[in-house]
Amino acid sequence: MKILFMGTPDFAVDSFSSLCREFTVVGAITQPDRPKGRGYTLTPPPVKAKALELGIPVYQPETLRDGAIKELLEDLSPDLIAVVAYGKILPSYVLDFPKYGCINLHGSLLPKYRGAAPMQRAIINGEEFTGLTTMYMAKGLDTGDMLEKITVPIGEDDNFEDIHDRLASIGASLLVSTVKKLESGDIVPEKQDDSLSTYAAKIEKEDCVTDFSKSAKEIHDLIRGLSPIPLAFAYLNGKMLKIKASKIAKRDGSHGKPGEVISVGAVGIEVACKSGSVLITELIPEGKKAMSASAFVNGRGASVGDILLSSRQSSI
Repeated sequence: MKILFMGTPDFAVDSFSSLCREFTVVGAITQPDRPKGRGYTLTPPPVKAKALELGIPVYQPETLRDGAIKELLEDLSPDLIAVVAYGKILPSYVLDFPKYGCINLHGSLLPKYRGAAPMQRAIINGEEFTGLTTMYMAKGLDTGDMLEKITVPIGEDDNFEDIHDRLASIGASLLVSTVKKLESGDIVPEKQDDSLSTYAAKIEKEDCVTDFSKSAKEIHDLIRGLSPIPLAFAYLNGKMLKIKASKIAKRDGSHGKPGEVISVGAVGIEVACKSGSVLITELIPEGKKAMSASAFVNGRGASVGDILLSSRQSSI
């Protein structure tokens, strides 16, 4: 079976590497190089870097519209297209080209968490389990028939990076399994129940605002679901404070005004929530580098009685 791979970020690299070990991969289509970092250095996406390392031809079309890669598909003649976090919608002429169709690895247990941010949204929503689904690609957003699934637990203190890396590794094995079963005919597609679907929208800045008028668990889930990027934030004395890590200090009860710093020390900054409290253990003050919460306290960045607020204006 000849496979054309389509993927872009780190999450796709394990899957790409695994397919290259097991099958004939005729090429990798990935996003164009983009400026990155303070110097805006033109940087190749992770899948391109891995493809060059493995000697796999790389293609980086700016668009797929209007038959942009039709000739390329005819030249490569893939039997299957495998897609992992490519980042563009595939038009009909691409979906319809390969003999075995186009399959996708998605970071959720479909039909839950269709969309761009399934891993982050699952953590933010306090789910105890997430998983991966391989599916046929269709015109809708993550609506195609499912092929295989695997369930993965989410620990209470797992953050986005933990789940991302875990799912990337497990997903690579699942994708290889699915391709082998497709090749042998030993797989039965299952239609999704649209009535059970939920949508995992892209993370926007407003999603990162930390509102301490919620429970300690809700705040902790938000912080870990957005760490290490893009990070939850609040405002202290008119300056933004990005929060990298936390723990639940007290699960319920009233311990002060929501957002009030109720204790500081070597273990971190304890902040009251609507119910319970959270312990902030690592943070990034505005204009500074990441540091432990205790270092921030030692620098007199926070004191008991300070209030963390959800907007800069209300904190002045």
